[in-house]
Amino acid sequence: MTEYHLGVGILSFAHMHAYTYADILRRMPSVRIQAVADFDEERGRAAQARFGGAFYQDYQALLTRDDIEAVIVCSENSRHAEMVIAAAQAHKHVLCEKPMATRVEDAQRMIETCRQHGVKLQIAFPVRYCSPLRRLKQTVDAGRLGRIVAIRGTNHGQNPGGWFVERQWSGGGAVMDHTVHVVDIMRWLTHSEVREVYAEIDTRFYDIETDDCGLLMLEFDNGVFASHDPSWSRPQTYPTWGDVTLEVVGTEGITRVDALAQHLNVYQDQEGRYQHVFFGDSMDAGLLTDFVACVRTDKEPFISGEDGLRALEVTLAAYESAQSGRPVRLR
Repeated sequence: MTEYHLGVGILSFAHMHAYTYADILRRMPSVRIQAVADFDEERGRAAQARFGGAFYQDYQALLTRDDIEAVIVCSENSRHAEMVIAAAQAHKHVLCEKPMATRVEDAQRMIETCRQHGVKLQIAFPVRYCSPLRRLKQTVDAGRLGRIVAIRGTNHGQNPGGWFVERQWSGGGAVMDHTVHVVDIMRWLTHSEVREVYAEIDTRFYDIETDDCGLLMLEFDNGVFASHDPSWSRPQTYPTWGDVTLEVVGTEGITRVDALAQHLNVYQDQEGRYQHVFFGDSMDAGLLTDFVACVRTDKEPFISGEDGLRALEVTLAAYESAQSGRPVRLR
């Protein structure tokens, strides 16, 4: 009997996460990368040589393959919608990199098309699979902090450069890049939706056309207040990419979690350098394992298209608020 392999295609290596996802998929049992597609032929062929499978410069050609059941979309943000919709119409299940789109209307069309064609749509919010955040979720759900009153979140990282700082491809800068992750976690913890956003957004660290920092104030339907501090403020010499932190204030206690704190600080006199050595579990592996399980067992994604839409709505409301100087009501 021939062993069954889940055939996967990767649509674009524009986003750096594509390389991590491909490396994880390559090591997963009974999963096979059948093909990669990329508008950039040089980048795509380099990925093909590294991860295997066939290469297509036109992703539509990849979608015609019968041996591919699922695809991972890692293109520029503004191309997510067209690729996800085309994949759904080709009856391929989809894992889409965040933010799921750059416009609410596009995100809604992505969700509806996937629903119409009976395919899974999962959004890449890997922080939900981080052990410290899962422990925090258990603590909150068990009521150990009492009623949640407020949350303070940060997501500081390095400037990725390239298309990320070109508005036509990214849809925004650090606020677009880093808000969706933390808002998704806040929604997950509170079981509530953001109803009002006030934001101040600016460009302070780099000479770029997009924003590189901001501060968001959020009010949830259940009365929780939250702040979020997203930025590309970490220098390139910083020993790790950045941080994702949450401080949760409840009526019975306060706790603070750093999603990326599972590391050792190693100082080596022989080599005269410092190393930031990560020892924790892989959030990305958790994300990919869950997506593959959804496709194989026909279960609903842990992180749905609706989750991606809600996080995008908050992000776009932040930009609207910063431009108008007033709070924006979502519901």
